[in-house]
Amino acid sequence: MYQVNFNDIPAEKFQFETRNDLSHDSKFETKPVSYFQGAFRRFSKNKGAVVGGIVIAILVLFAIAAPFFTPFRPLYYDMMYAYVTPKLSLFADNGADFWDGYRVKDTNYVGYLKDKALADETGRDIIKRGEVTISEDGSNYTYRYNTYYGVGFGKYKIISQAEYEDIQRYQDETGIQVLYPIVAYSDRPTLEKNKYDANIYYKVENPAAATIRPKPDANGNIIPNYWKCEAGNATNLMADYHSSRIEGENGFVEDGTQYFYVYGRKVDGGIEVRAEYYEYYIYQHTQVLKDGITEPLFLFGTTQTGKDIFACLAYGARFSFIFASIVVIVNFIVGVIYGSIAGYYGGRTDLIMERISEILGSIPTMIVITLLKYHMGSTSQAIVLFIAFFATGWIGMAGTTRMQFYRFKNQEYVLAARTLGASDARIMGRHIFPNGLGTIVTSIALAIPYMIYSETSLSYLGIINLEAGNTTSVGTLIAAGQQSIMANAGYVALFPCLFLVLMMLSFNLFGNGLRDAFNPSLRGSEE
Repeated sequence: MYQVNFNDIPAEKFQFETRNDLSHDSKFETKPVSYFQGAFRRFSKNKGAVVGGIVIAILVLFAIAAPFFTPFRPLYYDMMYAYVTPKLSLFADNGADFWDGYRVKDTNYVGYLKDKALADETGRDIIKRGEVTISEDGSNYTYRYNTYYGVGFGKYKIISQAEYEDIQRYQDETGIQVLYPIVAYSDRPTLEKNKYDANIYYKVENPAAATIRPKPDANGNIIPNYWKCEAGNATNLMADYHSSRIEGENGFVEDGTQYFYVYGRKVDGGIEVRAEYYEYYIYQHTQVLKDGITEPLFLFGTTQTGKDIFACLAYGARFSFIFASIVVIVNFIVGVIYGSIAGYYGGRTDLIMERISEILGSIPTMIVITLLKYHMGSTSQAIVLFIAFFATGWIGMAGTTRMQFYRFKNQEYVLAARTLGASDARIMGRHIFPNGLGTIVTSIALAIPYMIYSETSLSYLGIINLEAGNTTSVGTLIAAGQQSIMANAGYVALFPCLFLVLMMLSFNLFGNGLRDAFNPSLRGSEE
């Protein structure tokens, strides 16, 4: 290489610079960007992560707020309203054939007559708009069937005389009919299963038949078979009270004789009545229970036991998010501390700590849950689940942190900090940990849906039962939905499955966005 001898340079070659000739670095035109500002900018450019974050926010908001907007609770159930379809007043009131509480029903002529009889008596729109499609051979009738009004009367109810009087008062005050005329015991169908069917108020072709067939008149109209008594001639078998909702204030006249319909039959234990369940339900909840329920309206429908799916999903989602967040936070704290110590000090310390984590990690979670359930039978199963997930859940976080500390602990800036006298705690917390934060945060974002998925799977399989108090699980709803498919009620599984799918997909997109946002090697790439 050519060497320059600075001593041989003539003096005239040196010239003094003036102040105006001096050059300086130009002033930055942009403001300095902090670490988190840059991370937010990089995250915002990832459209998938942004959408995932919005969906997560919606799901979390649903889990937090939805329980406050429904009067139902996970403990609530009503077998009379099992498998009723989703109903939204916006669609139901506008006559839309969607989300209106109806379902398509295929039945024979007898089934159609029964629904028509119920619609004729109550005036309800059991068959939507009265529209019926009949097959060419006349064997099949298809129409939209109201699952709320279609419950009808159910079985004859036995109520106390005080309740009978209170219902009469309620009817007089509101003008709403709850009790309808009953059928005399001797005029009812013969078989036990049909004798107490309160929906059979009409004359039938064969009272002894297993399948009751209505006996319409020549015009196809249902013939009522109400129990009637002559005015002023009630017996001790009848209730001392009657309603005038159907026959009028003065009853009705037949062959010159004044009659009233009988609305109650005195039996052991009270008065036997026919109560339309829709209105009786409203009466019970508004007048007796006063629990905030004003009508049977189920936004997502009900399960096979009459549980409100909306309420169960809302409370189940709230539990899942809270439970998963607590488990992940605890695992994060323990795992980061454990992994940082093992990765930073290395050597024998790392060897011993790794063997401990490997031993714990080799124990299957299912065995841990089984042993905990066996020894903690009386303890809340949510606590059992927490201990089981914590026992081994922190190991993955510890391994991720350990890997990041091994990656960065010998970097130049760490050696410089150590040379300047920085303590181990400062180096670990201020220099190494922030650089590995991207991978660690991604692990946290993916650990939350994993915890929810694991809890859902265990409750779905029935290994963990979280049906206690105002707590339930999304997995329990999915299990109920599996049984409902055979009952043509796929919506029972639709909503919890949709929640789970959206949550898993959104967290994966969100986690990938966080990984890129907190990656120090991408700092400055947002410009």
